[in-house]
Amino acid sequence: MKHFKLFKSSLIALALASSTASFAESFAITNATVHTVTQQGVLENATVVVENGKVIAINPDTIKADIIIDAEGKILTPGLIGSMNQLGLVEVGAVSRSRDASDEKADITFDTSLAFNPRSTVIPYSRKGGITSNVVAPRGGDDMFKGQTFIADLSGRFDSVRISNNSVVIDLGAQSKGSRALALQKLAVTFEDAAKKLVKAKDTKDKKDKKEAKEPSREEQVINTLLAGEKPLVAYADRATDLLALLKLKDQFALDMVFVGAADAVLIADKIADAKVPVVMTALDNLPGSFDSLHASLENAALLTNAGVTVALTVNGDTHNLYQLRFHAGNAIANGLSRDAALASVTANVAQAFNIDSGTIKLGGTADLVLWSADPFELSTKVSQMWIAGKEYSTQSRQDALRDRYTTKSDMPKAYVK
Repeated sequence: MKHFKLFKSSLIALALASSTASFAESFAITNATVHTVTQQGVLENATVVVENGKVIAINPDTIKADIIIDAEGKILTPGLIGSMNQLGLVEVGAVSRSRDASDEKADITFDTSLAFNPRSTVIPYSRKGGITSNVVAPRGGDDMFKGQTFIADLSGRFDSVRISNNSVVIDLGAQSKGSRALALQKLAVTFEDAAKKLVKAKDTKDKKDKKEAKEPSREEQVINTLLAGEKPLVAYADRATDLLALLKLKDQFALDMVFVGAADAVLIADKIADAKVPVVMTALDNLPGSFDSLHASLENAALLTNAGVTVALTVNGDTHNLYQLRFHAGNAIANGLSRDAALASVTANVAQAFNIDSGTIKLGGTADLVLWSADPFELSTKVSQMWIAGKEYSTQSRQDALRDRYTTKSDMPKAYVK
């Protein structure tokens, strides 16, 4: 019983450490090298003042804050933003009862934010990589529409879901059974039918028809938000022909669209840039995973960026690798992407693609900030301090607790805590 109590106490201490917050109303970070990821660029020996979760001043004439933090020249960036993963929905991939990202019956209305677990052990581990917020995506079911994304911060708080039903996810391309043509055809017909119904409903209203218009179904309501440009259509697709078909739909229905994967995007980079469609991609794909991705290359992030495409980097593999996002950006730098573009690809570009109030350091912006020990893209660099919506959080994780537990000298067997 004594051992159990000691172990319980250590768990409570870890939980408190993982959510350590500065409760001061305001603080100022001084003497920092601030990468704003805005037109202001990089500011040397700069000061950033935060109050009530927002940046209220940059390089003010007079510093007024409850707490002053001397950065000693360290690099301050916006918090990194993960995307298109199942953080908080999958705890252990091999354990079916810990997976909530998919369901056979899932359709366009699938809202996985209802199952989000802010106390997932993967969240504090991801904070160690400088991640402060994340776009969580469903895996869906049999339907081509996989559900809707949501935005969550990595505070570990129960109210950490910032935006639910943020965008609609669709999966296109090669089919194990059947033809990709049918999926593209169904998608086009879905938008055409919905557009016609909206016109008819408007005509009925204008004519003051006494007959009540039929209430649109929940699925139709989501499609209507896409037609109104109120949320993005996020499309998984790799082959150039599929991407071109999607661009045609974007033009026809004025859709807000985001491509994910897009291995063949380099073949039509000019068209994607002209259409202003962001591309969410991984930086480490250098071999084809299928006949749809024959043009996968380590240089694609740089090639697309140089062509004027807004590139947002994500991590391939499962959710547990989100911590490595900055290393993926570092590999993109090694293959031609500039450092400024690399930082934007894991901050501002993600925020732009998914309409998130984060990803930059600007007046009035959400104070998701990371102070680094050195260059964020170097392997040995660590997070010195981190703030999510203006509150400081620890990067202490379960892995750290286990390391300490099993490396601490003790007369007891390794399986116990002294």
